Amino acid sequence: MTAARVEEVTVDLGPRSYQVLVGGALLQLTGPRLAALGHRGRCGLVTSARVGKLYRAPVEASLRAAGFEPRVVELPDGEEHKTLETLGRLYDELLAAGIERRSPIVALGGGVVGDVAGFAAATLLRGLPILQVPTTLLAQVDAAIGGKTGVNHGLGKNLIGAFHQPCAVLADTDVLRTLPRREYVAGLAEVVKYAVIGDAALFALLERDLDALLQLETDPLVRVIASCVRQKAAVVAADEREESGGRAVLNFGHTVGHGVESLTAYRRFLHGEAVAIGMVAACRVSEALGISVPGVTARVQALLGRAGLPTELPVELRGPALAVAMRTDKKTVGGRVRFVAVEDVGRTRLVELASSEIVKHL
Repeated sequence: MTAARVEEVTVDLGPRSYQVLVGGALLQLTGPRLAALGHRGRCGLVTSARVGKLYRAPVEASLRAAGFEPRVVELPDGEEHKTLETLGRLYDELLAAGIERRSPIVALGGGVVGDVAGFAAATLLRGLPILQVPTTLLAQVDAAIGGKTGVNHGLGKNLIGAFHQPCAVLADTDVLRTLPRREYVAGLAEVVKYAVIGDAALFALLERDLDALLQLETDPLVRVIASCVRQKAAVVAADEREESGGRAVLNFGHTVGHGVESLTAYRRFLHGEAVAIGMVAACRVSEALGISVPGVTARVQALLGRAGLPTELPVELRGPALAVAMRTDKKTVGGRVRFVAVEDVGRTRLVELASSEIVKHL
């Protein structure tokens, strides 16, 4: 029997560096990996109702076999639950379970679980270690890596949060086979994002091997996820807290995407779907401003469309309300948006634009 393909990527942050493992059969390593990092005793296992039904048992068994005493907390599914109310409930349950100053937290789930559990770990008892075990494609290539944690506010997405790096990330590609098809496809939007912002070769690979990825073929999937993780790791290592501006490139497609999510109360589109719409919008703005070479929009839109992602901004959202939503985004500085424009596939540029100017070109 051939061993499962596993790739290991280092997020190089000096004394806070950590490894991201990408491959199959990694859930069983949860307990051993935590133990190898020097953790022991009581721990929190935070998951969602849906993911818990599928994967709570093997992860809990792995933790117990490694000598841990897991206390499980299940959060409700859905972006609409990424709130201060959910965070408060998580605090209550972890404290009631006897979580102590150095107790590690394991986040088993998609981006919502990772963000909420990560923020709880960043703030509870002034900081707890966290192991991220992302179970969605979007979380495996993006959300679980880099230390961004937080919850949404009525005025916008992720407005309340903190940087808190994990002690490790285990991206088990086997779990993607039980992911609802729509969520898996939504995760491909973030894969396309990484290709557009910095890897023309990856974009060409996606154009060539998209059907294999849609069929969840193991080797192409591990290769593509690891490629995205390497790119994210490099960006995070260079600009961990978005202080130099380099990390802002990861927001490609998110300015309009977050506005779309906010205006639709996080219920109409999955995050990746909104980002797909936002990426095409960003390409159109880039072409309209003369920043990009001709044809970029068509190429990006064609790939996203082949994946089954939405690419058109709904007509009812193309107005002043979208401009207001973008002005409340945390990337806005002095009333102007730090907008990630595209020069060509694999190359971007940051420009400062008024939100009304962005809307004008849509």
